[in-house]
Amino acid sequence: MIKQLDMGKFEEYISQFPVYEYRILDTKGIQVRERVRTICSQECERFGTTWACPPAVGSLEQCRDRISRYPQAVFFSSVAEVSDLMNMEEMLSTRKAHEEITTAVGDFIKAAGHEIYILSTESCDLCSPCAYAEGKPCRYPDKMHPCLESHGVVANAIVEAQNMEYNLGGNTILWFSLILFR
Repeated sequence: MIKQLDMGKFEEYISQFPVYEYRILDTKGIQVRERVRTICSQECERFGTTWACPPAVGSLEQCRDRISRYPQAVFFSSVAEVSDLMNMEEMLSTRKAHEEITTAVGDFIKAAGHEIYILSTESCDLCSPCAYAEGKPCRYPDKMHPCLESHGVVANAIVEAQNMEYNLGGNTILWFSLILFR
């Protein structure tokens, strides 16, 4: 039997954060695609250097299986504003606030009696260098959030299916997280 999230308590809790939109999902509808991981391997400098990215997160099939073990998820976005969208350093500096929200929401769901697994933005940057690069275990496995893309999750497919915003225009950024729970 699936333990339901107390939506009244959840909505009261999440309303204290600058969450732009959120949806409770059935994870059966989450698309996992190899093409997303191909982008990781071909375009991301973090590929193969961190526990939050491929190949450290496992094969695509292992990631798909991991997601399927959680029947529900909270998918949400937060908004950040920057002076120039082309300034990658400025853009990435806004990610920390989203990650703090993600951790807090995950902690709330966990405290409500659910087991959680969090997928979030970009790649974990808790440690520099990552212990993966040193051939050692992750130093903070309960704080590290693999990125959505590392698991092949097609975030824009979720956004479209759930009638959410993906681009607000101007100099705004939408960060997305997926908190799987059971």
